[in-house]
Amino acid sequence: MVLMRSVIVAGNWKMNSTPADAAALAAEIAAATNVAGVERVICPPFVCLASVGTVLAGSGVAVGAQNVHAEVAGAFTGEVSAAMLAGLVSWCIVGHSERRRDQAETDELVARKLVRCAEHGLRPILCVGEQLAEREAGRAEDTVRGQLERTAAELRRHGAGFPSDLVVAYEPVWAIGTGLTARGTDAAAMAHEIRQSLGREGAGINPESIPVLYGGSVTSAAIGEFLAEPSIDGALVGGASLKPDEMAGIVAHAGLVGAARMAGEAGT
Repeated sequence: MVLMRSVIVAGNWKMNSTPADAAALAAEIAAATNVAGVERVICPPFVCLASVGTVLAGSGVAVGAQNVHAEVAGAFTGEVSAAMLAGLVSWCIVGHSERRRDQAETDELVARKLVRCAEHGLRPILCVGEQLAEREAGRAEDTVRGQLERTAAELRRHGAGFPSDLVVAYEPVWAIGTGLTARGTDAAAMAHEIRQSLGREGAGINPESIPVLYGGSVTSAAIGEFLAEPSIDGALVGGASLKPDEMAGIVAHAGLVGAARMAGEAGT
């Protein structure tokens, strides 16, 4: 049931902001997005986690990391482990399309990152999505299904499964910074496929309880179309998450969905 799922808006700041300005920006966003019924998360760069965490304490806005290393510890210069993050964040983005593209992250590697998150109580936002050529060839659903199947297989190899607190972000990579536009119906169809795949592969979890976020060039002007789809439970926001006014608009739309779900639950 939709009513079981939280409405979530997570901001991914990517490689933007510095420790000198991140805290003020986070505080401004928190104040501008104080809307009931929406879980808010800000994912700043690693070097800003401490300052952002301090200013957001008690605000109701959670802090997340943009990445985590797949190993527990070791000779991995420049990397950050789940144990290092555990005292700083409660969420973590895993398998973002930019890391799959630029760092050649595989589904197997992503699965091991999910294991690390589970070990340290970090709630993961698992990113999946297809390229333009895959969509044009009619293989969009096959691509995402394959990502989840390979991730599940690697999790099983480590004696694990998809965590019960999993959140999935659908990134139509072809609609991010390209000028091309995905539609709400595209995202809804993919959310259905994601939950179908989780149902087949995610032993021990109820796929209908897993929130699916939209993550394709999210703006306040466009998000309403996606949140109008009952299968979409919020957004993973990129560039717009650095703009308090944009985040306020996005969270306001999400708040309407959250309020409707709470009203529906109260009436059942």
